Amino acid sequence: MSAPPFRKLLIANRGEIAVRVIRACRELGVSPVAVYSEADADALHVRLADEAYLIGPAASSESYLKGDVILDVAQRCGAEAIHPGYGFLSENAAFVGAVEAAGIVFVGPPARAMELMGDKITARRTMEAAGVPVVPGTTDPIEDDAEVFAIAERIGFPLMIKASAGGGGKGMRAVFEEDQLESGLRGARSEAANSFGDDRVYVERLVQRPRHVEVQVLSDSHGNHLHLFERDCSVQRRHQKLVEETPCPVLDDATRAAMTAVAVQAAAAIDYEGAGTIEFLLAPDGQFYFLEMNTRLQVEHPITEFVTGVDLVAMQLRVAAGEPLPFTQGELTQTGHAIEVRLCAEDPDADFRPAPGRIESLRLPQGPWVRVDGGFYPGYEVPIFYDPMMAKLVVWGRDRADAIGRMRRALTELSITGIRTNQSFFERVLVEPNFIAGVYDTGYIAEHEAALIGGERDDDVFAAALAAIVAAAAQTATVPPEASKNAWAMSGRLRRLGRN
Repeated sequence: MSAPPFRKLLIANRGEIAVRVIRACRELGVSPVAVYSEADADALHVRLADEAYLIGPAASSESYLKGDVILDVAQRCGAEAIHPGYGFLSENAAFVGAVEAAGIVFVGPPARAMELMGDKITARRTMEAAGVPVVPGTTDPIEDDAEVFAIAERIGFPLMIKASAGGGGKGMRAVFEEDQLESGLRGARSEAANSFGDDRVYVERLVQRPRHVEVQVLSDSHGNHLHLFERDCSVQRRHQKLVEETPCPVLDDATRAAMTAVAVQAAAAIDYEGAGTIEFLLAPDGQFYFLEMNTRLQVEHPITEFVTGVDLVAMQLRVAAGEPLPFTQGELTQTGHAIEVRLCAEDPDADFRPAPGRIESLRLPQGPWVRVDGGFYPGYEVPIFYDPMMAKLVVWGRDRADAIGRMRRALTELSITGIRTNQSFFERVLVEPNFIAGVYDTGYIAEHEAALIGGERDDDVFAAALAAIVAAAAQTATVPPEASKNAWAMSGRLRRLGRN
């Protein structure tokens, strides 16, 4: 057994990702240190850590975003490294610089790599210079309204106006004709300024009906860069991912090879270190374009872990400690199929409105190849101050039909009372014919809203969808063929769930 990469690690985050990092620490022999806001005093990550320190009030601006306070805690408790999780300070280059200046290891890329990818305009320039395909558009921010009309004439409609800073779908406006340009530019700038304190925007061609496909990359400080294959994250609502799967159902071997090679090329171009993700738009014609790079661990990393057998958090810690990657590209394989859904305290039938509150009872799915990464428990009060995601439900199967069947089974076992969750939404997705067929893109939810959000499902359509799943599964020997006669019974059982 190799030596622990660090003696003590501070986790500058909360919720399920903090719990995930604590678990990796336990397996590696590293002592985990938690930080928490006043709203998180009873959070699971606080209970599981060896040490926990209060860092401020509930508001993230007064707690989890206070880099100087977190760094002070790390110095006082003797932490050798800081893991940022995702969100909050995970992609804050100034924080990275301060951590490094204090002689503490930041578990992530160097500040320089983060700076190059953190600003979308700079990222576009960098990727173009590295030979990575980008969506046609501008490489400089828009200076005045007149300029956007000239750009529109050059690249054509439809186009997308996007904030240079930040992410999460903020500061983005699709423009389909000339008379929408002024309002689109004004709206994108205003939202960007409010969300990121930076109103700079740029323009690129709008790729219609794309799939959102990303490649997991992993690099060390010894010049080794490799990929751990791709993930399809196209089931989104307002640019927020809800369902992820790997492999991508429509990616052929040639496109996969080209996309993953480009992702490794991108990581090498910026001397990247640690775990990162290169995100692409995959057009209907098979062409793919660089979208952005997330210079951190992704929420959806568990599905990659399932199909590769690689513990990405453990790899992050060992790479940060200066160790070389323990495998080569040729030694990595992708086995089976994995799907993740993001369980959130929100009501999908009320426009996905956040639904914080106290969890009265809880039953989590179990069984072979089912994983729940969560940060809650019975009696836990889900706070209103943060992202509503409570956990990720992840499954693995021998193939896609197997994984879909296992996710459906896992959802039948899941029971959370006391609060509303988006469980019923996922139940609907998992029986929707287009998803079952793998025929979807980033507009999937909006296009099928009637079937996925609100109201009662049509019994005939629902039963037909279930029968299609059973038939597909029977062809791959995942369930006995005679199970098809139970479609209506399965329908009733599913319908009773999700009414939290």
